[in-house]
Amino acid sequence: MFDKILIANRGEIALRVHRACQEMGIKTVAVHSTADADAMHVRLADESVCIGPPSATQSYLNVPALITACELTGAEAIHPGYGFLSENANFAQIVAEHGLTFIGPTADHIRLMGDKVTAKVTMKRLGVPCVPGSEGAVEDVAEAEAVANEIGYPVLIKAASGGGGRGMRVVAKREELADAFNSARAEAKASFGDDSVYVEKYLSLPRHIEIQVVADSHGGVVHLGERDCSLQRRHQKILEEAPSPALNADDRVKIGNQVITAIQELGYLGVGTIEFLYENGRFYFIEMNTRLQVEHPVTEAIYGVDLVREQIRIASGQKLSFAQDELTANGHAIECRINAENPKTFAPSPGLVKHYHAPGGLGVRIDSALYSGYKIPPHYDSLIGKLIVHGRNRNECLMRLRRAMSELVVDGVETTGPLFQRLFSDADFVNGDYHIHWLERWLAANGK
Repeated sequence: MFDKILIANRGEIALRVHRACQEMGIKTVAVHSTADADAMHVRLADESVCIGPPSATQSYLNVPALITACELTGAEAIHPGYGFLSENANFAQIVAEHGLTFIGPTADHIRLMGDKVTAKVTMKRLGVPCVPGSEGAVEDVAEAEAVANEIGYPVLIKAASGGGGRGMRVVAKREELADAFNSARAEAKASFGDDSVYVEKYLSLPRHIEIQVVADSHGGVVHLGERDCSLQRRHQKILEEAPSPALNADDRVKIGNQVITAIQELGYLGVGTIEFLYENGRFYFIEMNTRLQVEHPVTEAIYGVDLVREQIRIASGQKLSFAQDELTANGHAIECRINAENPKTFAPSPGLVKHYHAPGGLGVRIDSALYSGYKIPPHYDSLIGKLIVHGRNRNECLMRLRRAMSELVVDGVETTGPLFQRLFSDADFVNGDYHIHWLERWLAANGK
């Protein structure tokens, strides 16, 4: 087991990793930009190293600075958290080349799944159901048109690299395809440095379902059920729950077995998430995230496991601490992402947190690095906390969620808390009757 781990991240996820390390008796090294000198993870870590100015490019994405910080502190491994360098294959390779351990999958697997075209081809070969579409990147409008004619409109043009809705265009009819193809390529090039795009069938009202997997270096592979991440705005998740209100037991068993078989054949190592669109009882693979997900706490809540702890154990060469037949889902969990944003316009709202009060009580967890007097910097993602609640069933979970959200106080900046309080009273949400386009339509109908 490692004696010391460097956490190459910030905010709530850096604090989350620190806590797991502390419970395992592992010392931590926090890295930070000058803007994060007073951050909670910096205050609590055993050691800290300033790695650059506020710009993420010059600090949290500064690979030489991160490697130097390891050398200065004697850290043996790097946990990348999520975002930043967590899915950067070159970074994982550089870490290994310096005799350090990257707490995550191999560089080859990150690279393989980082290209959505290659990932789709690979998963299709491994027996995982995929959305009908092009076998790979399409070179020009004529090829895109041929694929669209074969699978039928509407279609979706998507960037092969990246995500978050960039380089993505919905095409309803043939006359719109050329303009959509060219604009998608231009945006993909500007956002990801790669103008490769592919074409797939556009599903009208699907759910976004993802399966959590964990694999060790001894052949052990398990899945920990699904998470429903269908509540999204501009392709960004804002609320996740597990299990999904849309699936039945047969769906879970079938897709879980397919995913385990694929991950075993792939020889994958560490935690990962296989993401699907789900419509009319059928699953369609869209991508694999080769890292810890923001929404991992809902899985931890219903299975009673620590996924960060498993990441660290696996990276140190140990076997999984549980087998598939030892995993039983218990109750229901929901996570709300609390952002420092205006709840109606979603404009960022950095600034001084004058007062902070976290909700508590049975079944309530809050993952946040906030404290009274903390100044939220304007340089990074606006996520400032995650409220996770667990109940014996979905109804109890919703009641607890309403109560917990009403206790949350973040004074001095605007947050998306009021948005959730409005959302919780909507009948469709209460009934679990929603899809990936539902939230944006709800926002439009309710004046944002």
